[in-house]
Amino acid sequence: MNSPHIPDLGATLEQSRSGLRDGHRRSLIRLLFLVTGSALVVFGCLQLLNGFWWISAIEWSASAALFFGMRWLRTTPRLQQWIYAYLVTLFSFFLVIMLFPESSVSAFAWVLMMPVLAYLLLGKKEGLILSLPFMLVGAVVYLFQLGRLGSPHAMIDLLNMALCGGLMLVFVHMYEIRREEAEQRLVNMAQSDALTGLANRANFQSTLNRTIAECDRSRTGFALVVMDIDHFKVVNDTLGHDAGDHVLRHISRCLTERLRSTDFVGRLGGEEFGLILRDVKPADAFELMDELRARIACQQLAYGEASIRVTASFGIAQWPDHGRDAETLFRVADRCLYSGKRAGRNRVAGAGAPSSQGDLLTGSAG
Repeated sequence: MNSPHIPDLGATLEQSRSGLRDGHRRSLIRLLFLVTGSALVVFGCLQLLNGFWWISAIEWSASAALFFGMRWLRTTPRLQQWIYAYLVTLFSFFLVIMLFPESSVSAFAWVLMMPVLAYLLLGKKEGLILSLPFMLVGAVVYLFQLGRLGSPHAMIDLLNMALCGGLMLVFVHMYEIRREEAEQRLVNMAQSDALTGLANRANFQSTLNRTIAECDRSRTGFALVVMDIDHFKVVNDTLGHDAGDHVLRHISRCLTERLRSTDFVGRLGGEEFGLILRDVKPADAFELMDELRARIACQQLAYGEASIRVTASFGIAQWPDHGRDAETLFRVADRCLYSGKRAGRNRVAGAGAPSSQGDLLTGSAG
C-alpha cells in the first residue's frame, strides 16, 4: 500500500491564527509594509509643509524601517512578533495623530481600520484583545478633542464615531466566528468518511505520520492494524449495496466502542479499515484484535428480514520493530492480513521478529 505525503489539514488549521495561512500572512504584511511605508513618505512631506517637522521626521523614520523590514518578512520565523510590532506601532501612531487635530482633522477615521487589520492578521481572539483597547483609547481621545458635549453637533459627532467603531468591531467579530465554524466544517468533511463518520484515508495517513513522529520523540511504540471484512462482496451481491453500507456502519461502531481513547481508527477504503494502537506491546495488540475479531464474528446483524453475519481478518505491524516509516508498516500489515486470509480468514496475523519478518504469527477462534 503506497502512502504518499498528505497534508495534515487539522494541523494546518490549528496552526492558522486567522483565515490566512502563514504564507498568505507574509504576503499581506509585506504589502502593508510597502503601502504604509510609501504613504508615510507622502504624509511626511505634507506634515513638513504643514509645519509639523517632528511628525514628518517620525513618519520618514518609520517609512525607512518598514522598507528595510520587508526583506526580513520573507523568511523570518518570528512572523507573529513582526505583525504585533507593526500593528501596535501603527495603532499607537493613529492615537498620536488624533491628539493633534491640527495635523489632521480626519485622523480618527483610522480607528475604524483597527479591528479589520487586527482580525485579519491575528484572528478572532488575539485580534479582539489587541484592537479593543486601542479603540477604547481612541474613543476617549476623540471625546477629549470634542470638548464639552453640550451642543447637538458634538453629540452627533461622538455618536457617529462610537456607533461606527462599535458596529465595525461587532461585524468583524461575528464574521470571524462564522468563518471559523465554516472552515472547521469543511475540514471535518475533508477528513471524515461520509458513510461511517470515521477518519478517511487521508486523515488516517496524516495521523499515522504524526504518531510516528511523536513516538520517535518519546521512544514509545505502537501497533498499526489493517482490517478487512471477509467476503464483503457476497453481502453486496446478494443483499445489495445498502446492506453493505449497513454492515460497514456496524463494523465502524464495533471498532470505536471497543478501542481505547488513545487509539485511532479510520476507513481506508471499501471494506478495509486501519487502526493505530498507542503504547501497546505486540502480545497485547494481538489479544486486543483477537477479542475484536471474536466480537464481530459472533454478532448477527438484522437487515430487514435477513440476518447478516460477517467476519474480519486483521494484520498487525509493530513500530519500530517492523518498520520506522508509514509505507513499510503498511506493507508489513498488509502482508500479515493477506496471509491470514489465505489461512482461512477470520484471523489475526502479526509479523514475527524483525530479523525474520517472513515468519507470521496467526490465530483465530477456530
